[in-house]
Amino acid sequence: MSNVHLDDRHFVPAVKRWFSEPLVLTEGKGAVVRDSEGKEYLDLFAGHAALSLGYCHPKVVSAIKEQAEKLIFSPYDFHTIPSVELADRLVTIAPKTLKRCYFASAGAEAVECALYMARKFTKKFEIIALYGAFHGRTYGARSAVGWYYYKRGMGPYLPGVTHIPSYYCYRCVLGLEHPSCDLRCAKMLEDAIKYQCAGDVAAFIAEPLQGTAGNVPAPDGYFAAVEKILGSNGILFIDDEVITGFGRTGKLFAIEHYGVTPDLMTVAKALGGGVPISGVVSREDVAQAFAPMDYFTTYGGNPLSCAAANAAVQAILDEKLSEKAARLGDHFLKRLGELTNRHKIIGDVRGKGLLIGMELVLDRRTKEPARRESLKLREEARKRGLLLPAGFGWLGNVVRINPPLVITEEQVDEAVEKVDECLKVIS
Repeated sequence: MSNVHLDDRHFVPAVKRWFSEPLVLTEGKGAVVRDSEGKEYLDLFAGHAALSLGYCHPKVVSAIKEQAEKLIFSPYDFHTIPSVELADRLVTIAPKTLKRCYFASAGAEAVECALYMARKFTKKFEIIALYGAFHGRTYGARSAVGWYYYKRGMGPYLPGVTHIPSYYCYRCVLGLEHPSCDLRCAKMLEDAIKYQCAGDVAAFIAEPLQGTAGNVPAPDGYFAAVEKILGSNGILFIDDEVITGFGRTGKLFAIEHYGVTPDLMTVAKALGGGVPISGVVSREDVAQAFAPMDYFTTYGGNPLSCAAANAAVQAILDEKLSEKAARLGDHFLKRLGELTNRHKIIGDVRGKGLLIGMELVLDRRTKEPARRESLKLREEARKRGLLLPAGFGWLGNVVRINPPLVITEEQVDEAVEKVDECLKVIS
């Protein structure tokens, strides 16, 4: 390794590192990454779920090389073959009513575009989001975030944003239990429309599974109840699939678990196979609300990112990674469930496909978050060659397991055994 300083003297303090002792990643293949000292780690994080195809998937690498020799950049002002092909591909695989695409560079940027498109189409300004939601850190996207820490000291935010209780069943803010709750959190959407809003609601935005909150899946029936309320009030549904899209949850898009169809959908992370790209896929009539230059981003739809995305999406389809995520996810949840019998610190294990949350608590009755223990678990895992995303979730006590979808069953078993060892140490 070259002789460079490994502190953060030239970085804005917003940069956050996992470890106090630097871990310098230099190369990776599949679900395994290697550091500058040559040590290998099995990765259960996949770069915030962006590396669904794992590190350096050969089809993505080949597409990047080939495109880089032809045309690295061109703005939206001109057609390029990769961007047109990608739009065609996404419209083909997206929920059936979604017919138009707009490409940007990051998930938050896609959310900004979707919010703007919804407001322009409806000619209304209000947005309803969920407690615990995460949609990005730009102005509009951050306004829809449902957690105080990411907003304090930086307001005021976008006017007209209302938050309602989410589907976090393990920590229900209404003090209810599923299924006897009768999905009260979903039905509170109607209360918000009546009592909190001004009759100008453009859209409801939600993740099918809340990722940053701690990999929390919505219960069955939740989005069906929401869809009914939205339909009767003429409100659009923005489905944020930035984390959940492209096979992560065992379906190509997570909303497919719930049998409803969104009006707009945001995608990113896994879309590029490791290269920055995001997109909004929308209904035809909603898209038609935009006129030329109503929205613009310089690197949106650039040929290099689109070429990588074409290869990534095709590889996900060809390798049937949705089906693999469903199968391995069930296996992973079963193995982690076995650990709950041996470790009282595990309060909850939940998820769909390979988007899994394991919540650590000091007491199963009070559910007091085990924050320090979660961070110790992360450190112990590092010693054993495991990149374990512990210490996450809004309360800092969740192990957010979202490995590359190319992980093998043997690697899943290896990971669970190492987690078991680590839990013995921290307990």
